[in-house]
Amino acid sequence: MFKNLLVLGWGLLGLSVAQAGIPIQHWTQAGGAQVWLVESPGIPMVDVQIDFDAGGRRDPAEQAGLASVTAGMVSKGVAARGGEAELDENQLGEAWADLGASFGAGASSDRMGFSLRSLTDSDLLARAAALAARQLGEPSFPEAVWLRERERIAAGIREANTRPATVAGRAFSKAVYGDHPYGYEMTEATLARIGVADMRALHARLIARCRAKVSIVGALGRAQADALVTQLLSGLPAADASACAPLPPVPEVAPLTGPQDRRIAFNSAQAHVYIGQPGYRRDDPDFFALTVGNYILGGGGFVSRLSQEVREKRGLSYSVYSYFTPGLHAGAFTVGLQTRPDQAEQAVRVSREVVARFVADGPTPAELKAAKDNLIGGFALRIDSNRKLLDQVANIAANRLPLDYLDHWTQRVEQITVADIKAAFARKLQPARMVTVVVGGGE
Repeated sequence: MFKNLLVLGWGLLGLSVAQAGIPIQHWTQAGGAQVWLVESPGIPMVDVQIDFDAGGRRDPAEQAGLASVTAGMVSKGVAARGGEAELDENQLGEAWADLGASFGAGASSDRMGFSLRSLTDSDLLARAAALAARQLGEPSFPEAVWLRERERIAAGIREANTRPATVAGRAFSKAVYGDHPYGYEMTEATLARIGVADMRALHARLIARCRAKVSIVGALGRAQADALVTQLLSGLPAADASACAPLPPVPEVAPLTGPQDRRIAFNSAQAHVYIGQPGYRRDDPDFFALTVGNYILGGGGFVSRLSQEVREKRGLSYSVYSYFTPGLHAGAFTVGLQTRPDQAEQAVRVSREVVARFVADGPTPAELKAAKDNLIGGFALRIDSNRKLLDQVANIAANRLPLDYLDHWTQRVEQITVADIKAAFARKLQPARMVTVVVGGGE
């Protein structure tokens, strides 16, 4: 009875979301910052995500990892400003602990993001925003701390290089992306070329008010949210024509011209296998057909085609999966598995056959219905907290998706047909031109 009530409760939540919609307000400030807001008055808390086009795709090839380490160093101290004293990493951590709030930074291939979480009590939020503004606008990038961090990261790279999964992932990424920045890998050599002057230059060039995309979910109205954004960005230079000039375009990922097969010897109990190619951009109109189709092919866990053929019928691998990683450029389509080295050839052959057959024939009606039921039934779990909803809003902001994207998500999934999936996969995947990487086993 409890399980039935729980399922009913989630179903009603999904129904209420679909009926009422998720109103997303959007505006652009005078300084150029763009804001997306979802008012969520249920609890007195606010979550903020501030994104910039300053991710790994902007890294120089010889300094791969620059965006990532720059974001990491933001938490290591803030410079003195006005009458406010400099704070080192320990003092900064204590200041956030005293506020009961949090501020973090990170970088992906497409963006560098800064996140704030705080209660909305006016005094507390004002102090949290002031501290966040300092951390965002005046990071100190202390030299001694960077030298320590660089050695720590280098040690992590050396340790990772002893694992077959790292070797396989790096070889696959290089084969799929070629010279595109999506394929850049931070190594000890690229890390050694990064100094604090490079971080300061990146911050000065790319972290500007006019380039900010700010997503907010919480118990704030529009006027309060606008004032909060103004305060958060106050430490950044005011916008001018040069600061807001368009950034140089990043080239698209080149399609593969033929198959590539890489076998790398590695003394490991398991062979690591990756098969794939460049996929599609996040704003591609085939997104929903590919999402539903991939759930059937390899994204649905033990019920997927790949799992049934590779795992259940032949026992070649405990798990096998497929996924797309769309971004501002064509992220990879990947099939991944681990198997005994003596079974690797058979596992590769079967996986390739499953993918080729799916691209040629598409799913069955029964598979399509099961996938839709699962995806639609699980939609409520994608937005059942402010943090998850914020991630969805930030995704809309970063990828220029329509404001009513979430309102129509389940409807778009429901409309997908077998023919839609077959056509979309035929447009995006070429099974005869895929990369195959196998790491493990002897020569």
